[in-house]
Amino acid sequence: MSKRAYFGTDGIRGEANRHPMTAEVALRVGMAAGKIFMSKDDRRHLVVIGKDTRLSGYMIEPALVAGFASVGMDVRLLGPIPTPGVAMMTRSLRADLGVMISASHNAYIDNGIKLFGPDGYKLSDEREVEIEALMDQGLADGLAPPTALGRVARVEDSQARYVEIAKATFPRRLSLSGLRVVIDCANGAAYKVAPVVLYELGAEVIKVGVEPNGTNINEECGSTYPAAMQRAVKEYRADIGIALDGDADRLVVCDEKAQVIDGDQIMALIAADWARRERLRGGGVVATVMSNLGLERFLAARNLKLERTQVGDRYVMARMRQGDFNLGGEQSGHLILSDFSTTGDGLLAALQVLAVLKESDKPMSALARQFEPVPQKLENVRFGAGKPLEDADVKGAIADAEQRLNGSGRLLVRASGTEPLIRIMAEGDDEKLVSQVVKEIAGAVKKAAA
Repeated sequence: MSKRAYFGTDGIRGEANRHPMTAEVALRVGMAAGKIFMSKDDRRHLVVIGKDTRLSGYMIEPALVAGFASVGMDVRLLGPIPTPGVAMMTRSLRADLGVMISASHNAYIDNGIKLFGPDGYKLSDEREVEIEALMDQGLADGLAPPTALGRVARVEDSQARYVEIAKATFPRRLSLSGLRVVIDCANGAAYKVAPVVLYELGAEVIKVGVEPNGTNINEECGSTYPAAMQRAVKEYRADIGIALDGDADRLVVCDEKAQVIDGDQIMALIAADWARRERLRGGGVVATVMSNLGLERFLAARNLKLERTQVGDRYVMARMRQGDFNLGGEQSGHLILSDFSTTGDGLLAALQVLAVLKESDKPMSALARQFEPVPQKLENVRFGAGKPLEDADVKGAIADAEQRLNGSGRLLVRASGTEPLIRIMAEGDDEKLVSQVVKEIAGAVKKAAA
């Protein structure tokens, strides 16, 4: 597979108004993707476009619209809606393509473009390479004649539709009445829908991060900054806190004592509950190489397996489809419940946690620690240019660490797909050794990157 020039691990992402996150690139994405997803029949073709609350969405959205309309594709604008809502609406409206404009958990200065096929799943690497090739080959061919340009309209009820779909995933036998829930929407895509879903299911809702102004998305709020949720849980004596990220495809939870619960513990909680109800398919859970060894041991003790993939929720989803799994996700809180959604959905995952909480009649703190995590150390090293991972000293440090951890832990060193970072993760039963090997590799990477 050829090297991709625009697409990373999760669509195209970068600083707004700087290559590749410019209006020009967005226009070319619309033209190229539109051409590829227009079949040869003469029916009208349709793309749906959703976005989060970033200021730069006002620049990227019209550029995409112009690109799609220029090749004859009709456009429906959904407005601010969670990423999984775009996937749902793509299928619900029988669209040929879905687009989400968001840089997820990044600061407002960044933005991104994620594409979904007609089945509501993120595009394959091969499809992205195809779109890139067309973007760079000159797009003058295949423009629609003036009579066949795409028409553009706004979908007024997209948020209401998502609310109803989300509510339908919560067990009918239960209600959230009697629960006080903090929901932090990160001033992002779920700022309207998430509180409504929880309220209509019966909860007493305390809202945080629901006043977007274009530049405050993920700013000291949301899943990347759980302190805001924790503060609110303490202040209002809530039963549970839920924090979503900017596009609401992932979550972090905290218990009534404001202790944070990561994606691995949430997967363990849902997996154990579903396995007990004989609802868990595939014989286990799909997670990435980042998930804690403790999760693997927890599942193994219940005769369930943990299948690992490379980092990125679409790789988790691909493995889930292959093996007919219905639960998967990432430690960072991207949870995929494929009975309900084709991509990670923070709100739907939260509803499953709330269902277990409500049914158990225990406080969240009693459910929060499903397993004892193995000591895990993660360090990110930023670099300017070059390829530090190809440096001989870095390779030597990695080989040495692998040898020392052999049998008692795991090591993972990789370049980030979304930022100029080298991510170093080690875990093992010996906490001191784990910290030591990460420190040594980080030192070698810093030296190589200097």
